[in-house]
Amino acid sequence: MKPEYELKQLLSGSGITVSAAESCTGGMISHLITTVPGSSEYYLGSVTSYSPLVKVGVLGVPSSLIDESGIVSSAVAAAMAEGVRKLTGSTYSVATTGWADRYGDDREPAGTVWIAVSGPDGCHTTRFNSESTRSGNIRAFANKALEELVKHIG
Repeated sequence: MKPEYELKQLLSGSGITVSAAESCTGGMISHLITTVPGSSEYYLGSVTSYSPLVKVGVLGVPSSLIDESGIVSSAVAAAMAEGVRKLTGSTYSVATTGWADRYGDDREPAGTVWIAVSGPDGCHTTRFNSESTRSGNIRAFANKALEELVKHIG
C-alpha cells in the first residue's frame, strides 16, 4: 500500500494531525497526501522552504545552524520539522532537505536527502540516497519521507 494511504488508515478518526516542511521535494509530499480523499481531516498544510531565507524567516531555522551543519544535514532537517510543527500546531511533522540532482556540496553528494519526523516523542532523522533523475529522486524522497512519517506515528 502506498504510504499516503497508510497515513490515512493511521490517522482517520484519531484526532492526530500532520504537516510538512519541504525543500528538495518541492511540495511533492503535500501533493501525495492531498491526493487521498479525506486527507483534510488530518493534514494541516506545509511550507515549501526552497530558499534558506524561508527556512530561517518562516521555519525559524537558525542561520548559524545552516552555516555550521550545511543546508543538507540532519540538524537542518530536524529544525525544519520542529519549526513547521510549531507553526501549524500539528501533532507530527515531516521535513526534507537534500540535493535532487547533479548539484551537491562537499558534505553531501547529489541524490541525498535528510528526512526528519517531529512528534510528541521527539525528533528523528534519517539519511536516504537515490540515484535517479531529478524528478525520480524527488518522488523517491517524498515516498521515503511519508514512509518515515508512517513508521514514527504507527
